[in-house]
Amino acid sequence: MIRAAFLSALVATACPNSLAFAQSSPPESRDAAADTQLKAIYDAEWAWRMDQFAMVKDESGWNATADHLPRVDPTSQRARLAYWTDVLARLDRISPQALSAEERINYAVFRTSIEAFANDVKFRGYEMPFNSDSSFWAHLAPSRGFRTADEYRRYIGRMRDVPRYFDEQIANMRAGVKRGFSVPRATLPGRDTSIASFTSPDLTTNPFMVPFAQMPETIPATTRDALRADGEAALAKAVIPAYARLLSFMRDEYMPQARSTLAAEAMPDGKAYYAAQIREYTTLDLTAAQIHQIGLGEVARIESEMKAVMAKSGFKGSFAEFLKFLRTDPQFIAKSPRELLSYSAYVAKKMDGKLKDAFSLLPRYRFTILPVPDAIAPFWTAGRGGLEACWMNTYDLPSRPLYNIPALTLHECAPGHSFQAALALEAPARPDFRRETYFSGYGEGWGLYTEWLGGQLGIYETPYEEFGQLSYEMWRAARLVIDTGVHSKGWSRDQAIAYLRDHTALSEHEVTTEVDRYISWPGQALAYKLGEMTIRRLRKEAEDKLGERFDQRRFHDAILALGGVPLPVLEQRIGEFIATGGQ
Repeated sequence: MIRAAFLSALVATACPNSLAFAQSSPPESRDAAADTQLKAIYDAEWAWRMDQFAMVKDESGWNATADHLPRVDPTSQRARLAYWTDVLARLDRISPQALSAEERINYAVFRTSIEAFANDVKFRGYEMPFNSDSSFWAHLAPSRGFRTADEYRRYIGRMRDVPRYFDEQIANMRAGVKRGFSVPRATLPGRDTSIASFTSPDLTTNPFMVPFAQMPETIPATTRDALRADGEAALAKAVIPAYARLLSFMRDEYMPQARSTLAAEAMPDGKAYYAAQIREYTTLDLTAAQIHQIGLGEVARIESEMKAVMAKSGFKGSFAEFLKFLRTDPQFIAKSPRELLSYSAYVAKKMDGKLKDAFSLLPRYRFTILPVPDAIAPFWTAGRGGLEACWMNTYDLPSRPLYNIPALTLHECAPGHSFQAALALEAPARPDFRRETYFSGYGEGWGLYTEWLGGQLGIYETPYEEFGQLSYEMWRAARLVIDTGVHSKGWSRDQAIAYLRDHTALSEHEVTTEVDRYISWPGQALAYKLGEMTIRRLRKEAEDKLGERFDQRRFHDAILALGGVPLPVLEQRIGEFIATGGQ
């Protein structure tokens, strides 16, 4: 196991600029003019960014989409890089020590975000606009209807813009393939099926027609009829032909010509690219070699705990035999999608009764639990959470054992992503970019921390559910080893699959889809464990230094009150929390 002091030293050296931005400074060094100057920069950039990304504001924030899709062609990308480069130059002229406390946090959050945006364009990341988990084509069709006629009109506008948008994406992907910058070929088989479902001319099955089947009666009937007719025309004339062209391109060009290598470091300027990916997703300045060693230490620690829980269950046999039992015994398999969703809902409601013991401030915004859409379910992860909903994957039920559902629900729903997103939305007096910014190290670290917290709150009811939580923690620790192994140490796909299979109770389907995710999405998988380790270490420091004054409700409130921040900013904030006696 990596000692806490070692990780603390690593975090202390990470993101030195952000740490400086977050540190306190004497009142006389603060300058209201500096606050005003910074605010002008981030307000202008945010308005420009929302226009660039085709977003508009509604009553819940910048969550609504415009009547067109973003431009993604190289000329537009270079213009964005020029803008963000100028923003960074303007930020260089502001002394963080001259800012008020809250604006120093804003500076750190804003600068870290802009650096990541600029780096992505510098490496021409737009030439690889999808991976085995997420894609630009899968989420254009909403899973439910809209509230107003104007929202439907904007949606129809986006449908009509799909051909132009896809043509720009295809041109970018062609350029990426030509220079060896593509999704690895090994992860591509079957991914074309997620495009094929959108080519159906059947109005009852094409996902783009779902919103028109859920039009509210508050929209007059004649208007509903006209909107539906416009939607059908846009589907037939624009959407279906565009998806058909994309499908042909993927099958005839991209999949056969994609690179045969796996490692991010094998691509053009690959070492620098992978280092930038690590920095973006973890917000820490750690090398691939350091992260690999941290992962090996965590794998060894968690494996010991897993074996203890196996003994607690009464199972007689080896660890490998126990994993096989968990993967194959019928008692762990939901008999229907409804059963799995219902079990997740039960866990979420059970946590509702525990929230008062762990949090002082609760959000008003409510989430729902939904199945992952059929078009993406075969290749998607087990679940995903956000402000509006958390999605549970009900595809291939034998691969979704029920003993994993409690930990998954805590992570994706509450007090994980949906809970955290609602508190971030409702936070007072915060710039728009702060409400909408997400850092994986903070957000995914919090999600994984809540899985551990579930054990402290009595959520897990059986040794199998306890093992499920540990298996999920092991899954995230193994990612540190696998991601760096593949992208920096020359690991093969089979080697990565074997490592994940041998160390977790994940099903074979989940093992392969997850490994393909790590191969095609360098660095993202590293955020979870490094973020969780940071939070658990900070909690231990607070408990040790505060003693009887430690209150986990205030500790959790201090973390969530920040919204999404780089991990070094979180580190500084908890230091202040401890220094002020846990208030």
